[in-house]
Amino acid sequence: MNREMLMLVDAISREKSVERDVVFAAVESALAQATKKLYAGDVDIRVAVDRDSGSYETFRRWLVVPDEAGLQNPDAEELLMDARERIADVEEGEYIEEGVESVPIGRIGAMAAKQVILQKIRDAEREMLLNDFMSRGDNIFVGTVKRLDKGDLIVESGRVEGRLKRSEMIPKENLRTGDRVRAMIMSVDLTLRGAPIVLSRSAPEYMMELFKHEVPEIEQGLLEIKSCARDPGSRAKIAVLSHDKRVDPIGTCVGVRGTRVNSVTNELAGERVDIVLWSEDPAQFVIGALAPANVSSIVVDEERHAMDVVVDEENLAIAIGRGGQNVRLASELTGWKINIMDATESAQKNADETGSIRALFTEKLDVDEEVADILIAEGFTSLEEVAYVPIQEMLEIESFDEDTVNELRARAKDVLLTLEIAKEEGVETVSQALRDIEGITPELIAQLTEAGVHTRDDLADLATDELTDITGQTAEEATALIMTARAHWFTSDADEESGS
Repeated sequence: MNREMLMLVDAISREKSVERDVVFAAVESALAQATKKLYAGDVDIRVAVDRDSGSYETFRRWLVVPDEAGLQNPDAEELLMDARERIADVEEGEYIEEGVESVPIGRIGAMAAKQVILQKIRDAEREMLLNDFMSRGDNIFVGTVKRLDKGDLIVESGRVEGRLKRSEMIPKENLRTGDRVRAMIMSVDLTLRGAPIVLSRSAPEYMMELFKHEVPEIEQGLLEIKSCARDPGSRAKIAVLSHDKRVDPIGTCVGVRGTRVNSVTNELAGERVDIVLWSEDPAQFVIGALAPANVSSIVVDEERHAMDVVVDEENLAIAIGRGGQNVRLASELTGWKINIMDATESAQKNADETGSIRALFTEKLDVDEEVADILIAEGFTSLEEVAYVPIQEMLEIESFDEDTVNELRARAKDVLLTLEIAKEEGVETVSQALRDIEGITPELIAQLTEAGVHTRDDLADLATDELTDITGQTAEEATALIMTARAHWFTSDADEESGS
């Protein structure tokens, strides 16, 4: 049997052009698998084959684990304190072994062993081919559609296969077996049998990579693509920046008579591309991203990371785009939330905000509308600003003398202090049951208290939109919190039914 094993190893080694050690390792794995079948539990078996004689020994082994960790698999693990009763100097992470009877190779059959060995070798070859392919550093996978697998396309390049999932294809694109296709390499997943390279044709990164291939100036470092947003197969926007004042970033990406951008468009099933000039100024960047619409004015809200963009009536539809596509892509490209409105809507919003601030100042600071309007005209929007902006800024207001400024600041500070005391007293009235709800934070408690929500049932009675208005949470977060607050209702009902 030993001579037969050596002959088998030599034959496979020559046939597959692999090292004898690789085949021996596969033999050991096959014999170990066969031995494990003799045991009921999930045991760990090691087989050691002598490379010269072909004789082999079999060992059952246990991994030494920390005492505090406990045994996750008693059939293949040993606690450190128990292991040291057998081997005094053994350490965590080491193995203790015990020789067991070896399975004769005849028990599993030479052909069965060969199949296991060949599979191990195929896996090793596959990994070697994959490592060789990935070492080239290519970001784009070029291959031929080999077959369809559960809606995904298996694309072959040489002896390496990639998987193009249905969700990563361009909508309405009809790819068939034998078609030549290019796609972005997104990741490598060795758990995917046969096709471990995950591909995409719809990812923004793919469009950016295509432009790098079409525009040499990008590879040369003269131009840089800063961001990209896509509606695959329909429309996209990319933001570009020039690192050389002599190079026009938009014209360079478009190419002579549109050759460069058309090459990208043709590769992406006619997807139209808007090329936008990137700017460090967020407002300027957003204005460019909304092209071809012309922007009348823009207001930046740093706190909400949002912008109110005003366009005239004839540009409103262009700025929004069909189905909101243009503004959505512009928002994704820039990373800012963009609110499109016409002049009438903007004026109404400004009037509403001014009215709210005026009411705040007249009520809390006990001043007339004239003083409130002066503060608003100077850019004051909150009591905190009145109380704590540098006093010199307020003294520069022509309509106010020093006494008026000091009086306004004192009143603002008094009101803020009163509000803070009221908030703390309100928080103290919150029930412990409400505090104990999973997901409730001190910030949420303060917001709920201000809205008059003091108990668990108060929270449970709220509708999703009411809670989002109070806390600013997403609808999903608000719904989850409300359902958690209502959980005790259903528990009580179940208890009553079981007791009746």
